[in-house]
Amino acid sequence: MRLPNGQNAEIPQAKLTEYLLSPTHRDGRHKAEFFTRFGFSIAAWQDLAATLLQHALDHEVTKEEDAPFGKRYVIEDIIQAPDGRTPMLRAVWFIERGSGTPRFVIASPLRRTSDD
Repeated sequence: MRLPNGQNAEIPQAKLTEYLLSPTHRDGRHKAEFFTRFGFSIAAWQDLAATLLQHALDHEVTKEEDAPFGKRYVIEDIIQAPDGRTPMLRAVWFIERGSGTPRFVIASPLRRTSDD
């Protein structure tokens, strides 16, 4: 199964510029190190947004979880980085009950398994 209504998914700019790509955010700076190592940057935050959207459209949902206010969808697979490499990524999306629009929650790097 793919992310429901993935073509309408939303990613708030602040989630990327103030967290995932921020070298000074207390919790996000380690993720920023990961993303910048693969060529993403705050100045071109739209590149990461487009990559995350493409990740959601191209790959199957690996886990679906009911939550008090909707459903969480987890997608674990590679992304195409600006530097040409393909790191593994876990992205979490949320669809609020009654909404139908997926909203980006978080992304985290994953290690490849030995058979990758």
